[in-house]
Amino acid sequence: MTVRHSETGVVILEDACAVEDAESLLRLLLATPTPAIDWTSCSHLHTAVVQVILASGIAPTGRCGDAWVRQWLAPEPP
Repeated sequence: MTVRHSETGVVILEDACAVEDAESLLRLLLATPTPAIDWTSCSHLHTAVVQVILASGIAPTGRCGDAWVRQWLAPEPP
């Protein structure tokens, strides 16, 4: 599964998150009282998944595993 809860309640994005994962992500975020997102283990994020993240207003933790997303949405400070 590419979208799941960790033991600590953090929503983990792993491997290639496809368009179908956007709904799963939204459901997990809505079901979690104080959601957090960790995207360090993802290799690809479909734009629908990125839209859910952006709409949630949650700043994901860690370095994004998707190089394109990292370049355009989460660049590392100089």
